[in-house]
Amino acid sequence: MSAPDAGQPRHHPVMRLSQIFDAPNLLAFLAFILGWVLYSVVVDLSPFSHRGLSRRMNVQREAWMRTMLRRDLRMIDTAIMAGLQQGTGFFASSCIFAIGGCFALIGSSEQIAMIVTDLPLDATFDRALVETKLLGLVTIFAYAFFKFGWAYRLFNYCTILIGAVPMRHDADQDPASADAAVDRALTMNRIAARHFNAGLRAIFFGLAYLGWFVGPLVLVGTTLLVMLILGHRQFFSDAVRSVAPEPRKDTR
Repeated sequence: MSAPDAGQPRHHPVMRLSQIFDAPNLLAFLAFILGWVLYSVVVDLSPFSHRGLSRRMNVQREAWMRTMLRRDLRMIDTAIMAGLQQGTGFFASSCIFAIGGCFALIGSSEQIAMIVTDLPLDATFDRALVETKLLGLVTIFAYAFFKFGWAYRLFNYCTILIGAVPMRHDADQDPASADAAVDRALTMNRIAARHFNAGLRAIFFGLAYLGWFVGPLVLVGTTLLVMLILGHRQFFSDAVRSVAPEPRKDTR
């Protein structure tokens, strides 16, 4: 028999997902996705969303825009928009660094599998499983980056719409056009905030996803922990109470 040609590339067998994920890992991953979707629905679409911090801050955004319309000088408003854009740009850049770090870890997936295998856990790890998990983490941070990138652009559009809001003297002469301009800026700001919140939420659930590198049960636990922390901050924190609607005064 002739020896194989050393110059020919080696062909690694292609593994299916069913060969990489066993039942516990697959169920844990589905629980992670379900928890993320369920939390997003409760915060953004459910009847309880109006009690959350995000929805109450939308009310404050409207108060900001209405107050801006009555201001002669709007340096404060431009400073607020600059801060929103800087924060969004910071998170977008952080996602790029996180994606680069994940790709760097893919090259060390075999070492990661060996390290995790040495831990006192009832789970098996191999290179293919670690690489697949890292690619999933890349997907999460890529999703967050696109959300932050779009939010940054929308905040930029909102700045233009704020510049199109008539000054106080002109608004008094044509209040209908002024209100329409405020509504356009307000709507754009709310849309940008929604995408920003979605990106930030992806980062938080990305932290929960890290538990999967330890084991499927840990992933379920970290997902529940992140849901509890975010749910408390969204509905029961001091920040929510600080922007609660003011009680109506009895005028009798």
